[in-house]
Amino acid sequence: MSGWLLILALLLLGGVLSTLGDRLGSKVGKARLSLMGMRPRRTAVLITVLTGSLISGISLGLMLLVSDRLRTGLFELDQIERRLRDSREALSRSQALLESSRLAVRTAEQGRLQARSQLTRVEGQARRLRGELAPLMQQRQLLEQERDRLNRDINAKDADIRRNREELGRLNSRIAAGSKELQTLETNLIALRRGDVVITAGQPLEIAKVRIDNGNQAKPVIEALLRQANSNVYQLVLPGQPPNRQILLVPRSDINRLEQVLRRRGEWVVSVISVANVLKGERQVVAFPDVRPNKRVVKAGEVLASSALEADETSPEQVRSRLNLMLAAAFNKVKQQGSLTSGLQFDPAALNQLGIQLSSRPAGQAVQLEVIALQNRDLAEPVAVEIRIRR
Repeated sequence: MSGWLLILALLLLGGVLSTLGDRLGSKVGKARLSLMGMRPRRTAVLITVLTGSLISGISLGLMLLVSDRLRTGLFELDQIERRLRDSREALSRSQALLESSRLAVRTAEQGRLQARSQLTRVEGQARRLRGELAPLMQQRQLLEQERDRLNRDINAKDADIRRNREELGRLNSRIAAGSKELQTLETNLIALRRGDVVITAGQPLEIAKVRIDNGNQAKPVIEALLRQANSNVYQLVLPGQPPNRQILLVPRSDINRLEQVLRRRGEWVVSVISVANVLKGERQVVAFPDVRPNKRVVKAGEVLASSALEADETSPEQVRSRLNLMLAAAFNKVKQQGSLTSGLQFDPAALNQLGIQLSSRPAGQAVQLEVIALQNRDLAEPVAVEIRIRR
């Protein structure tokens, strides 16, 4: 309902109610009615007051009934005012915040502009530095390549220096060893010229092949081997004297190790070897034992050496020299294969007959010769050979 219609309705209603109240008051006055013991006049005044109050109440009720705004303004005005006041304060704060935000945005925009400007300057500097850096990088790469080359050269030089030092060390060692060996050889040569050296360094004093089936056999075998070696030494160093004392000295630690080896079952070859040259008449000979598992070193029919007797080699001296060289080569191969023999066995008569046959062969004829093993031989067994013409 519009405001004008509401005002018009209130005026009409007020007029009607006031008229009714006036008439009611008049009638009450004329009738001289009395309420609650009051005088008629006071009763008429009370009726008039009540009628006025009723008019006001009806008017207010009608206004409240037809107007939501009036109801809201009458009952919620304080709350609305408080909310309005809070809203205004919030608005003020929001406006202040908005202003500060706008200021921050302006500051940020200015900072961004400055950053863009600085970025532009930095990019320009970066481009300039890249342009300046490119030749420096190339120069650096060249310098690194030169450094690597120099390092390689230095490493190569260091390697050469190390090799030279190692070679010098080996040469010094060889010179020292050669000097020592020369001194020994000179001493041995003097002794040999006098005929005093009867045992040379490394010479086997006794070689025995033994078969061990029980570990308890080790000690008796060693004792028998040392007794025989001591007897052999007596015959060489003190010929003609009975072997009534022990002049062969073998370190106890070596004997213990030998006994530990011989406690294992198998077939072994045991040697007693001289440590140094021994002169005739000496009273002590130092030696050490050597033990190896027995094995076959030469097979029957094996070619131990071969050589060609050239067509122009027909003199007996040439033929004899060639045959001796072949025997030496065969003995060297036998030693390389592990044989402990001190020489080869061959038939001298058959060798002389072969020499005569080769010396008297037709002129211009070359001959192929071979040194053949006649039997299977183990480490300690002598090797028998024969020289044959290969057909």
